[in-house]
Amino acid sequence: MSVRRQRAREILREIFNRGSEAELLEALGARSPGDEPLPPRLHGSLDRTEKGLARRREQLRERGIETAQLAGTGPELSPGDLEGMIENFVGFARIPVGVIGPVRVNGTNAHGDFFVPMATTEGALVASYQRGAQVISQAGGSTVVCLTESVSRAPYFEFQDIREVGLFVNWVLECFDSLQEVVARTSNHCELLDMQTSITGKEVHLNFEYHTGDASGQNMVTFATDAICRELLAGSPVQPRRWYIEGNMSGDKKSSMQSFLYARGKKVVAETHIPRRLIEEYIHATPEELVRCWQASLLGSMQSGSIAVQGHVANALAAIFLACGQDVACVSEASVGLTRMDVMENGDFYASLALPNLIVGTVGGGTRLPTATECLEMMGCKGNDGARRFAEICAAVALGGEISICGALAAGHFVQAHANYGRKRKPE
Repeated sequence: MSVRRQRAREILREIFNRGSEAELLEALGARSPGDEPLPPRLHGSLDRTEKGLARRREQLRERGIETAQLAGTGPELSPGDLEGMIENFVGFARIPVGVIGPVRVNGTNAHGDFFVPMATTEGALVASYQRGAQVISQAGGSTVVCLTESVSRAPYFEFQDIREVGLFVNWVLECFDSLQEVVARTSNHCELLDMQTSITGKEVHLNFEYHTGDASGQNMVTFATDAICRELLAGSPVQPRRWYIEGNMSGDKKSSMQSFLYARGKKVVAETHIPRRLIEEYIHATPEELVRCWQASLLGSMQSGSIAVQGHVANALAAIFLACGQDVACVSEASVGLTRMDVMENGDFYASLALPNLIVGTVGGGTRLPTATECLEMMGCKGNDGARRFAEICAAVALGGEISICGALAAGHFVQAHANYGRKRKPE
């Protein structure tokens, strides 16, 4: 998850340009509910009556949050509205949406108390994230920073021998500074950041890194890379025997050590400090018990060969991605994360979560769906300047889930929670 020196300077410069150092530190600091009260939670999570449902929707409307599309009372979509999203269209898969919150986020982009939609059919999931959001918020919130962002595409070229590869790579390096002009012809929002080369013999991968604004950018970088490749080959002193627009090195829709080490998508880090009394009150365990459970997970992760160490980040991201019109397959890479837990010198609890591969967008693609629009608007993330805010909220929610599941395991409540929430009760 490292960042190159020059890129680190650029990131810090951008962050500090948003205000003075004192203003930034204040924005990232905890906000006690005693000084700044939290909004009320939604009514009865276990009230599955029509009256309970109506009350929760009314609570959201009172906060200016519309749910007409989620409630099924908004305008119907025509098949033509789905152009660019689906082929052989026959209908919609209806997945229930729950809302957790408020979760207090003290971020560089997301700063406030947010209600977060989660689409799932896994009982106990929403309740677990609600618990995590509650304990974090009662402690003053989660400090979250979006550190860097890029989306990559890695074309593959095969030549006669390594000598031809050398000639080609030298040509590419000489041309690199002019390639942004090529990229600009494909999109007004795509910016070429850097390129890495990987030579394995008579083959070479060129891993192009882009900034894609508020779009997740998968299609954007594909079109840009195709234009670059054709431009390069038109003037190259040597032609490849064959080439492919993607050589399976970018990390697209798969977990990879490369993406974990160097980041793909938005790299976001969230942390929280929680007083011991709140951990014991809401999580029903001590900070020491949580840390011991986390240490056990380290041993298990090492033996299983997992990339990084986290509990169930995929649960949070899959549920939020489904609700918000994201490319759900990107959960395979976005859920790679590093969870950290510790006991502070004063006996309080500390936890952090680093997510280096959050591929999210707030414009284009599935975000155009009416339900996705409502869900993104619920968090103030729809449209331009929303993607980083959205990424920071995702990280804060996922961190709450890490604390909650670790607490359930440490306290021995994990099985009972799924028995209570994850099974349909038989009629009496």
